[in-house]
Amino acid sequence: MPKVNRYVDIDTVEREAKKDYIDRHSPFVHCQESAKKGEPFTVKVKVGNEYSHPDDFDHYIAYVQLWNGEVLLGQATFTPGTLGNEKGHVEVDFHIVPTGNLKLTAMSYCTKHGLWESDPVKVTVE
Repeated sequence: MPKVNRYVDIDTVEREAKKDYIDRHSPFVHCQESAKKGEPFTVKVKVGNEYSHPDDFDHYIAYVQLWNGEVLLGQATFTPGTLGNEKGHVEVDFHIVPTGNLKLTAMSYCTKHGLWESDPVKVTVE
């Protein structure tokens, strides 16, 4: 089982290098707090909030996943150079059709620094 890294509030971190490291690897889930049952619902996952991630041949975000509890809803896979070999934020829009309340979590995998997990986001489905 690989080690799973989690986001830490970077305001509580003293060293700028550590803030950069934590933020640029962490996935963040962006979506509305409620959805309608059976209707398409968009969930954006963005890797990095304040800091961007490298896009080098040996150091890049290889994939982003969206989970509802223990159910994998989708995955986007990337190759080196997806961001033009420049630092940037990997962003993925997942379009799902919910049938019940959601507990969404995103995972991102850096080829150099491993697996990172977002904080869960609850969505009420009406």
